[in-house]
Amino acid sequence: MSDALINGLAGAGGGIIAQLITYPLQTVNTRQQTKRDPRNATEKNHGAIQQMCQVVKHEGWGRLYGGLAPSLVGTAASQGVYYYFYQIFRNRAESAALARWKNGIGDGSVGMFSSLLVAATAGCVNVLLTNPIWVVVTRMQTHTKSLKKTPSHTLSTTPEESIPIAAIEPPPYGTSHAVQEVFTEAGIWGFWKGVLPTLIMVSNPSIQFMLYETLMKQLKAKRALNKNSTNGVTALEIFLLGAVAKLGATVITYPLLVVKSRLQAKQVKDSDKKHHYKGTLDAIMKMIHYEGISGFYKGMSTKIVQSVLAAAVLFMVKEELVNAARLLLTKDAGLIDKVLSKPP
Repeated sequence: MSDALINGLAGAGGGIIAQLITYPLQTVNTRQQTKRDPRNATEKNHGAIQQMCQVVKHEGWGRLYGGLAPSLVGTAASQGVYYYFYQIFRNRAESAALARWKNGIGDGSVGMFSSLLVAATAGCVNVLLTNPIWVVVTRMQTHTKSLKKTPSHTLSTTPEESIPIAAIEPPPYGTSHAVQEVFTEAGIWGFWKGVLPTLIMVSNPSIQFMLYETLMKQLKAKRALNKNSTNGVTALEIFLLGAVAKLGATVITYPLLVVKSRLQAKQVKDSDKKHHYKGTLDAIMKMIHYEGISGFYKGMSTKIVQSVLAAAVLFMVKEELVNAARLLLTKDAGLIDKVLSKPP
C-alpha cells in the first residue's frame, strides 16, 4: 500500500470521527453565518450552547444533525482526496528538494513556500471535486423546521364550537429535497455555488498545514538537542499543535467562510434585494453595505471552538492511524520475509 493511500484513508477516518464529535457546533455556526438581518450584525447573540438548546426545543434533536449523512460522505471524500493528493505533491516536493541539495542548493528539506504551494494545490483539487456535497450539506444545516398552519373545517356557526386552526408538520427535509432545490434554483452549476471563495479559502488548510509542520519541525529539533528526551511526539502534543495551527488559519480566513455559506444557503428571492446574492462580489458588497464589517465575523467564536477541536482530533487520529497502518504493514512484511527465508 502506497504512503499516499495510507495518508488518504487515515485522513478520511480522522475526519469522520472529528465530524461526529463537533457536528452540532457546525450546524449552529452555519446558521449564525447565514443570518441576513442587518440588525443582527451587532446583536446580542445567544452562545453556541444556548442556540443548540433553542434548536432542540423548537425543532428537535434531529435538526442539530441535519445533513449529517452527506456531511460524513463529504468529510470522508474531502479528507481522503486532500491527504491523498497532498502526500503525492509532498513526495514530489521532497524529491525536488533533495535533488537541489545534491546540486549544492538548499538543505534538502521542503521550505515554507513549497509546503504552502503543496497544500494549496491539493486543496484546489479537493474543492473542485467535493463542492457539490457541501452545497447540499449547507442547505440541510440551514433548513429550519416550522409548522404549517391550515384552517380546519368549521363544524358550527358559533365561534365557540368551531375547530381551531390545526398545525400540520411538514414532511422531513432530506438529501434528495436539498439536491432538487439546488437544481431547480440554478441547474447543475448551482452545485458549485460558492466555489470561488472556497478556492480562495484553500489558504486556510494551507496556512494550517504550514503552521503545523513548522511547529512540528521545531518541536522535533528541540527534542533532538535534548539527550535525555526521545524524539517521538505524543498524541497529546499532536492534538495541541493541530489546535494552534487551526486557530491561526481560522482567524485569518473566516470572512471568506461566511461569504461561502451565504452563497450556498437558500437564496431569498423577494422584493428585498439585500437578501439575494448574484455572486461572490455582490455578496461582499451587500454585506458591507447592510451589515458592516462585523457581518463577516458572525459566529466566529463558535467556529473557532468547532474547527480547532475538529482539527486537533483529526490530526491526532490521522497520525495514530498512519502509524498503526505502517506498523501493521512492517510486521506483515517481516513475517513474509521470515517465512520465505526458511529453508524448505
